[in-house]
Amino acid sequence: MAKVRAGVAAGSPVVNEGTEAERRATVAARLAGHQRHLVPERVAGKSPQELAAVLQRWVEMAGGELVAVASPSELPAAIAGYLRRHNLPQRVRIGADARLVDLTWSGEAQLDVARGPAERTDMTGVTHALAAVAETGTLVVASGADNPVTLSFLPENNIVVVQRGDIVGPLEDAVARLRTGGSGAGAMPRTLNLISGPSRSADIGGIPVLGAHGPKRLCVMVVG
Repeated sequence: MAKVRAGVAAGSPVVNEGTEAERRATVAARLAGHQRHLVPERVAGKSPQELAAVLQRWVEMAGGELVAVASPSELPAAIAGYLRRHNLPQRVRIGADARLVDLTWSGEAQLDVARGPAERTDMTGVTHALAAVAETGTLVVASGADNPVTLSFLPENNIVVVQRGDIVGPLEDAVARLRTGGSGAGAMPRTLNLISGPSRSADIGGIPVLGAHGPKRLCVMVVG
């Protein structure tokens, strides 16, 4: 790093513009301005209904599944139905997110709901996303006690709940929501996980394998 700094120092032959102070000011302005990249036409200026349709198309193209429910009260039944369709045990694990904890799980008598970080015996983890990026079919999940990272990576099946109002067009809109999410200026979660479809790899022999480094199934449940 010292060599890099020396190479771009004011007056260096490799630098043809400005002084050190001017360059620092340029960088500071760039960071403060949150400049956006070009937004693809498939999400630019789209209505919430159109963004939801784009999100579904990209989630399914990546090998995931999208389920729409009208209200949070329908989530337990929708989750139980998803598990039955895939012949999975009626057991899920959630974190401390109030939007999941406060659901009336008792309506599904066969569904067992455990809480806390995932354990190696868990088959299905359920988390709540900060946002969903329609442009790429990506779920944005902030780490923390509410949604432990292990829930998204350790179980073979990953169910991610997102509010329809939290479906955004480009990634920049999701990052903007993170900045204004109440954590304070410059505050970030320990990790921000961007999940686009089930885990897959084709490293060995060029043969795609689902679940190589994480869940082999992804279900996105859109509420609203």
